[in-house]
Amino acid sequence: MTIHKEGTATISLIAVIVGLINLANFSYLYPVSACAAWVVLAVTLAFFLFIVSFFRIPNRVLTLNDDAIVAPADGKVVVIEEVQPDEYYTEKRIQLSVFMSPANVHVNRLPIAGNIVYNKYHAGKYLVAWHPKSSTENERWSVVVENSKGSILCKQIAGALAKRICNYTSVGQHFDQTAEYGFIKFGSRVDLLLPVGAKIHAKIGDKVKGGVTVLASW
Repeated sequence: MTIHKEGTATISLIAVIVGLINLANFSYLYPVSACAAWVVLAVTLAFFLFIVSFFRIPNRVLTLNDDAIVAPADGKVVVIEEVQPDEYYTEKRIQLSVFMSPANVHVNRLPIAGNIVYNKYHAGKYLVAWHPKSSTENERWSVVVENSKGSILCKQIAGALAKRICNYTSVGQHFDQTAEYGFIKFGSRVDLLLPVGAKIHAKIGDKVKGGVTVLASW
């Protein structure tokens, strides 16, 4: 396991805050109540470890298969439905959404290999990520990746806690399947807009692993 580069500043800041809290804790609270001081230490260390775990990148065997459409993130499948897209596509697509809780790994990976043909950031609201309107009203970043089999729109969506979407793509770049293309901090969601003819393997409620679980196939 490694720690994501997006976590360096946050983890350093939390480490300083936890250190200062416990310096004061053992200087002033410990002489009054040792039990309370140890509780404060335990709580602050647990919080620090949670922050560290949020930015973890676990070691995995990633799925590389030209016929497969792989999960873009860890989380739970919360939407599978036919929709009329609000951008890029004019024809109907299948929306497949993966909700990421704060406990999930938050690295975002491309579901297929291909070239980036569309990249657009949208400012917006911070509705809870499972809200039906979050796909069209929340802050989000849309990317379309295309290869010889077709194209998929990948939409990173901020949630009530997620206040920063990181996206590492630009139009014209080529990415391998499961390559890291972004990161969303503290709870969020990723939507995929798939061709109507795609064969869906996932079900509502499935827990999936980014870069590993096959959601659909061409």
